[in-house]
This record gives sequence, structure tokens and C-alpha cells, in this order.
Amino acid sequence: MSITRKTINIGIVAHVDAGKTSITEMFLYKSGAIRSPGSVDKGTSQSDSLAVERERGISVRSTSASFEWNQFKINLIDTPGHVDFSAEVERSLRALDCAILVLSAVEGVQAHADTLWKALQKIHIPTLIFINKIDRMGADTDSVISEIKKELSRNIVLMQSVRHEGSNDAHIIDMSGTDAAGKLSEDFTESILNNDEALMNKYLNNDSLPVEDIRKSMIDQVHDNTLFPVLFGSAKFDIGIRELLDAITRYMPETKADTNAAVSGIVYKVEHDKTIGRIASVRLYRGSLKTRDTVFNASQNKEEKISQIKKLRGQKYENTGTLFAGDIAALGGLGGVRAGDIIGTEEGINAAVSLHAPLLTVNILPEKQEDYSALVKAMQMLTDEDPLIDLIWLKDERQLHIKLMGLIQLEVLENILQERFRLNVTFGKPSVIYKETPAASGEGYEAYTMPKPCWAVVRFKIEPGDRGSGVVYHSEVGVNSIAKRYQHEIERTIPLALKQGIHGWEVTDVKITLTGGEHHNIHSRAGDFVVATPMAIMNGLKDTGTTLLEPMLAFTITGPEDSLGRIISGLTQLRADVGNPFLSDDKFSLSGTIPVATSLDYAAKLSALTGGKGKLATRFSGYRECPLELGAVTPFRGISPLDRSKYILKARKAIQ
Repeated sequence: MSITRKTINIGIVAHVDAGKTSITEMFLYKSGAIRSPGSVDKGTSQSDSLAVERERGISVRSTSASFEWNQFKINLIDTPGHVDFSAEVERSLRALDCAILVLSAVEGVQAHADTLWKALQKIHIPTLIFINKIDRMGADTDSVISEIKKELSRNIVLMQSVRHEGSNDAHIIDMSGTDAAGKLSEDFTESILNNDEALMNKYLNNDSLPVEDIRKSMIDQVHDNTLFPVLFGSAKFDIGIRELLDAITRYMPETKADTNAAVSGIVYKVEHDKTIGRIASVRLYRGSLKTRDTVFNASQNKEEKISQIKKLRGQKYENTGTLFAGDIAALGGLGGVRAGDIIGTEEGINAAVSLHAPLLTVNILPEKQEDYSALVKAMQMLTDEDPLIDLIWLKDERQLHIKLMGLIQLEVLENILQERFRLNVTFGKPSVIYKETPAASGEGYEAYTMPKPCWAVVRFKIEPGDRGSGVVYHSEVGVNSIAKRYQHEIERTIPLALKQGIHGWEVTDVKITLTGGEHHNIHSRAGDFVVATPMAIMNGLKDTGTTLLEPMLAFTITGPEDSLGRIISGLTQLRADVGNPFLSDDKFSLSGTIPVATSLDYAAKLSALTGGKGKLATRFSGYRECPLELGAVTPFRGISPLDRSKYILKARKAIQ
């Protein structure tokens, strides 16, 4: 007899090599979803199905699994740990109710783990911390706990303690239970009461404090994202896995779902099936869906019909024909869907969060010229799965350009094209993606009134914005001067007009204000303002001039102390900003920022400087101003709006 089970949608996030995939394997094994756990080291893990994942021992895409534990249905999303595949993590975060942040007992809080933590906090996802690999030589859980309190949050509660760490005898002892007298330990109790003033006052006054009240306070705080349970274990040797599963069902929030509301869901992943085409993995927040329903894709403003609905059981899909709020399923039939699309409305969906931006662009070439069309088609499919690849096809130059997070992504892409599409490709030399920002305040104006029929007059104030602010736009023009429908076209066109600036790079950190203009009751069309806006913006940028911006990485380097001087000297030559080193036990730790352009091959340089003993961790830290002579200019693609006559002819399709 089947039992109706509550649902928990949870994700596993971590810095690369912290052991997420091994934990997923053990979850599936302990719950009975698979007969034996696979091994990342041996390339037999269930969730790493790509050849490149098995060969490198890393996950490059998110994978889903579903299993049952303590009468709960747990939908699990295992996300990639390498920073090059952050886009997969970004989309997965929008599908979660809660998360497990995995740290290594040896490496502690690494750079990408810190980035992930900040993202989880930004969108208020309740998080449980699991410190893995307590059996490994060099494990130091006390040090990791200190790092957590310093770098992540002081509001943690230790559920266990560790004995004989760093050895085969490593094991855990429960610290969350009651003693023979039915009382909780003082350390455990105080960790919970620190954020509960009412219970803390009772505790300090020696008033009666029932264990049930303390546990309820803990659960409330965990759900409110103000307290974070910490557990220990070793997935490789099945230490602490059962306790981790119990903690998920005991402390993590179950899904709240309204099946009667209007449909609201997020497509967190897109895959391609040889027989049914695109498969969209969807977390449904509200409403319900069934096979042959027509759904509205809000991101693309179009409706599509569902041909299949499949749900996970273990890691295999089975046709169910229905999807209800709070659950996850794969939808077939949505031919135009892309990863990140909103189904229905955005109501209740986690906010989007950015972990990392594409920092490199590269030209991709087929080994055989006759494979160009097949390569374009393949890359279009891959861009649907990861829109941040941002495919650009330059028809006149017959060049295909893509954006990348890093060089490992390039290797993975080459492997996927060969394995999945039977295409052999080569890549040009990766180029850093610079950006531009206005160097001063100025004005952009365009009167597009000839040759008729056309009439669009626009005037913009263009100002530099704060670093990291992106594009800020607003209008001071009334609808009597420019009708509302035309103003919508102007606002929609602004991002497109900023794709290429004076130096050929995307323009950002800019404030644009529509200060004047007019439409004509007879001659104006919506398309006229689509033509006029880029010309006015580029006229304005030519007036203000633009400053080049280069991407920067925050880095942390650890290594032997005797190599510190050489490393600092080398970093200075690479235009890095270096902080004060921290020295301990003949080792150093050094942090700072460095341009992406000068650090593409720094990992290899560091290995040579330290005899292979140095470690480098990096994360994107933002853009900063760069002298033009130290940066790069890229040619304008297509016809520039500054070439007014040709641009208008192109817009009117008078020339190709």
C-alpha cells in the first residue's frame, strides 16, 4: 500500500572535489534507489554520465535524483563544483527549498564555497553544512569550524563531534541528543538560544525549558535561515550519511504548494532526447500540469503544448502524465524552451542570482568546412541548455564565437561536440571579455524623420554609473510627446543598443535617461524608435567617450613559505593587487585580485614556482578600469549606428 509522502527539494553545492557526487551516490544507495554506490574515482558514479565527467572525475552539469527517506520524498539536485560551470548552479538554485553546503575537512572554506554561501544567503535558502572527508590525512575539523564562523556565519549548531579524524578510525558522536536525565548539552542548547531572546531569558533565569521548545526553536531558526546545522562524515566510507539523511527530513523545510493557483515554474535544465527532442526539467511552484496542457513560456512570450511528463524515481524517469506544485518533472514537447525560462508566472520562484560571468570569448571552427552548418546547429542546441554561452554567428565573416567561464569549459565543450554530435572542432586563442562605461556625462540625440514614412526623435542623457550597477534606465518624457507604446520599444531596445560600444565591447555601469523626443501621429511606427535609439545612444557615447573595464579575479594562494618572495614578485608583474601574507607552519596564505588577462596560465606558473606544492583558488570579483593600451579593442560587428546612412538602409532591408 502506497503512503502519501511529503516532499523536500534540496540541492548539494560545494567547491570542486569536496565530495558532492559521492554523497549523492550514498543517498541513493542507502535509500534503496540503487543496488550499489558508484565511485567518482573509478568513473562509475550514476550522476556523472558524460565521458568527460568520468575521465576528469568532476561534474560539469547538474543532475537530478529522487528517493524516499523517513516517509519523505526527496528531490535532489547535485550541482557542479567547478567555477567554470557556475551557470548550472545558478539555475538550480531557483528550483530549491533548501541546500547542503559541502566542505572538505582538509581544505575547509574555499573560494567558490564562499561564493555559493553568499548566493544561498542572498535568496534566503535554508542551508545545512556537511563537513566531508573526516578520514583523510590532514583533516582538521576544529580549523574548519573556525573558518565557518569567521567567513560564513557564527550562527551554527554542531550536531556531532569527531573522533580520530584523519585516520581510518574516524567516526562521529551525536551531540544533539539528551543525556540520562533527559537534558540537552549546554553547548548545543546555547547555540540554539543565542537567537531566541525569550528562551534565552528563561534559560538564564533557570526557568523550566522543555526539550521540545528548544528543538522547535531550532527548526524555526533553520527554516528562517538564521541558524545552520553542521554535521560531519565521510561519504567514501559511509560515515555520517544516515545521520545526514535524518537531519534533512528532521530540520529542512518541506515544500509548501498551492495546486489550485495559476501555474508558476522554473526550467532549471534543458536536455535533448533523440526521440522526443528537448526535455525541460521543471520545478513547479504553483498550480498543476498534465499531458497535452498548453503552457505559457513567460520568458519567450509564447505558448507551447506538453507532450510528455516524466518524473524521477531514483535516477530513472517514468511517465506520469501529471505534475503538481512542489514537485519536479521533465516536460517534453516544449520545442523552443531554454534553460532558465519561466513557465506561467514568476510568483513564488526564487530570485535569480549570479555566481560568475563569462570572462572569455573564443572563435570555434569545424575541422571540416562542410561541417559549419552542423556546428552552428549543435551550438544552438547547447546554447539552449546554457544560454550564457551566448552564441554569435558572424555570417559575413563565417565566424562562430562563444562565451566561456574558463578554459576547462572549453575542454568539456570539445568533448561534448565530439561525443554527442560527432563533430571535431578547433578553437582560436581565447580572448578576455572587456566592457566599456561612459567616461563622462553627455547627451545622445537622433532625429530619424527621413526618408518617410518614419518619425522618431529621441534625446538621452548618458552618465557613468556606479561600478557593478549595470544599466539603469528611466524616462522623463510624457506620453503626449512620445506615446507609451513607443516608449516601450525604446526601453526594450536600450540593452541591444549597448551590446557594442565605441571600442566594440558591451557598455555597462551606465545611467540613461530619456529627456526629450517626439512621435508623429501619422508617420511614426514602433520600428522607427527601434532604429533611432541605437543611433542616439552611439552618438552620445561618442560624445562622452568610454573607459575600458577589465574582469578581475579574487585569488587565494597557499604554498611553502620559501616560495613567497618569488610569488609576490611574479604577481606584481601581472598587475595583481596583493594583500598581506599569513604565515603558519612554514606555509603561507596570500589573497588579492588579479586581471583575468594576465592570469590565464597562472596555475601552471604557480606549480612551477612551488614545485607543485602551491594551490590556487579564484573567483570572479568584478570589473575595474583598465588603460586602453593594456586592454583590447574589438572591431564592431555588423554596421555601426555611427555609419548613419548604411545603418538606416540595413534597418530598412535595403542592403544586406
